[in-house]
Amino acid sequence: MYTGIVHGAYPLAKVVRKPGLHQLFIDLPTELLEDLVIGASVGLDGVCMTVTSIDGARVSFDAMQETLSLTTLGQLNDGDRVNVERSAKQGAEIGGHNISGHVDGCAEIIGIETTENNCTLRFRLPQNLSKYVFKKGFIGVCGCSLTVADYQREAAEFTVCLIPETLRVTNFAKMQLGDRVNIEVDRQTQVIVDTVERVLAERG
Repeated sequence: MYTGIVHGAYPLAKVVRKPGLHQLFIDLPTELLEDLVIGASVGLDGVCMTVTSIDGARVSFDAMQETLSLTTLGQLNDGDRVNVERSAKQGAEIGGHNISGHVDGCAEIIGIETTENNCTLRFRLPQNLSKYVFKKGFIGVCGCSLTVADYQREAAEFTVCLIPETLRVTNFAKMQLGDRVNIEVDRQTQVIVDTVERVLAERG
């Protein structure tokens, strides 16, 4: 489980591509290495990944075919920056909202509006996820807990507004039109929507 408060965006030191498997190597800062062990969970661009090796500051993760197919991790190359968050500890403050690290799909950036102190990004969602998004609701984008600023349901498009601190800490500042991002819908919203749909269907 994660809070959606990204620690930072760090470059991949190496990507090793194998049939049905990509190995991702990343050098983590000291504060993220504390008590880190093989088998621990770390969020990379919103995807819950398992630590497979630790060699000094260099940590590796294995991305299986299902992960490569569903998320953006399969597109990553050496030097690409990923948002990193360690899994939440019991009793830790949740500054964002609960994020599982189980990505629901990818959205495309279709608009970028930048002003002096703000940046607004517009995304197009897969239609199957549109019913779980609403204005002022939570959404996970590449592991970041964000608030939906505006939502056009019929077009399955939503916007988020990013403050300078978010742009500084994450990889959003480097994103361009057409880039794809990992999306995790708010689980509480998903449960409510699916439950209501099931009850209505059972009532005919």
